[in-house]
Amino acid sequence: MNKQPQISNPKSQIRSRPLALIILDGWGYSPKREGNAVALAHTPNYDEISRKYPKTLLAASGLRVGLTPDTAGSSEVGHLNIGAGRIVQTDLARISNAIKTGEFFENEVLKNAFAEAKTRRSSVHLVGLLSDGDVHSSSETLFALLRLAKYEEVKDIFVHPILDGRDVPPRTADVYVEALEIKLSDIGVGKIATLCGRYYAMDKDQNWERTARAYTMLVHSEGERAPDPVSAIRSSFLRGISDEFIQPVVLEEAGAPVASIKNDDIVIFFNHRPAQVRQLVKSLAVSDPNEAAVKPKIHAVCLTEYDRAFDLPVAFRQENQDNVLAKVFAENGVLNCRITETEKYAHLTYFFNGGVELEHPCERRVLVASPKINGYEAQPESACFKVTDKLLRGLEAGENDVFIANFAAPDLVAHTGNLEKTIEAVQFVDTCLGGIVEKIRELDGIAIITSDHGNCEEMADLLTGEPNSTPTANPVPFHLVDKRADGLKLRQGGALEDIAPTILGILKIEKPIEMTGRDLREV
Repeated sequence: MNKQPQISNPKSQIRSRPLALIILDGWGYSPKREGNAVALAHTPNYDEISRKYPKTLLAASGLRVGLTPDTAGSSEVGHLNIGAGRIVQTDLARISNAIKTGEFFENEVLKNAFAEAKTRRSSVHLVGLLSDGDVHSSSETLFALLRLAKYEEVKDIFVHPILDGRDVPPRTADVYVEALEIKLSDIGVGKIATLCGRYYAMDKDQNWERTARAYTMLVHSEGERAPDPVSAIRSSFLRGISDEFIQPVVLEEAGAPVASIKNDDIVIFFNHRPAQVRQLVKSLAVSDPNEAAVKPKIHAVCLTEYDRAFDLPVAFRQENQDNVLAKVFAENGVLNCRITETEKYAHLTYFFNGGVELEHPCERRVLVASPKINGYEAQPESACFKVTDKLLRGLEAGENDVFIANFAAPDLVAHTGNLEKTIEAVQFVDTCLGGIVEKIRELDGIAIITSDHGNCEEMADLLTGEPNSTPTANPVPFHLVDKRADGLKLRQGGALEDIAPTILGILKIEKPIEMTGRDLREV
């Protein structure tokens, strides 16, 4: 392990000038105005920052952040790269490569799961997001699992697709399910047993009543009954219910449910991204002595490591990221405060810290509740003013050296596809930026204003003009707000991996050798 060099009395060198890293979630850059909430919004504070202070653009997608080529960025991947100071090979890229090389089909954990199903003569249930958005899951992974089931001669395979509409265009779930039915027929194994929107099955904000709806669908066959999944989805569309909000549906054959999860069954969760599937996995597969309900005794497998505390078999274990920014802060006595709303809590903690739950020494976490609403277009500011209040109070108190704050509203509202409300979200965040920069200047501090991935800057398909609610592959802005930085030029061609080394350079702390990113002030 590479021990960080200690600097003499680091607090006296750092504390005199507070540093704030402001992450504007989903705020990318595009030169086009059509469908661009950033360009269409009235943003006097952001415009002044852009005119007055050094700036550059950073790559936040594809190979530059450890994804497959041309893949759009995401909040998780963005925070992982920002906090690690290097390009982090994502779980998706590793799994995709394993499928290509054939390593996937020799995976011991997956093969053991199918072997156990044969031994027990039990069913295998595949649960995950049906999407080719590649943010939370990949259709490629689901199809590979089906091929492995066929190869292992396991016949009772049931798919429980969770419907997307956020990372892919809305009102497309019927198309994805039709494609899945064709694939099931081509491979020669598997039936669709249930379906529901991700609003229920992928809540990450402790709305356990939503998770319970998905649980009772899977275990007790509670939900709307339908003989055909595509017709059920289109019926929801006609009622004005889009993909992610489709209520639990139980498919029937001969008047009885196709399948439910029972004792001794195997359940494979095929999402590669942990945060949004944790609650469902916990409700199904993790014993809790405080729960009154008796869960079925299942054998659960997680595609990636959703939570070490679950103690469940993991097919693709996480690669260790040593000497991430949080660890360097801890070893150099840098008191850092993370401020975010609950929707982005995992991003600013788990992902920012290299994909581990560990809270390092010198690290403080301030959490603000996200509003409990069905869609963020109903409250486009989300919790940005509360996050700002916490940040301003922290700066005034002077008890931390570094502040890291996430402003979630641009991303959350952009995912609804509502351009008008996303423009409002951008304007609310702009108001917050005005107060933050004013306080930073008053304290002779430094603010880095950047983003984790693009979304709100491209909310219309550039070819068709249709609404777009999915992340983009656009670069993101990077602004260095420092009244002592007159004449400073920032390097072009950087990526998210360069943010942590830039912060360490400002703090005069040597970056560890594991950080392959470079200080953006090094032109």
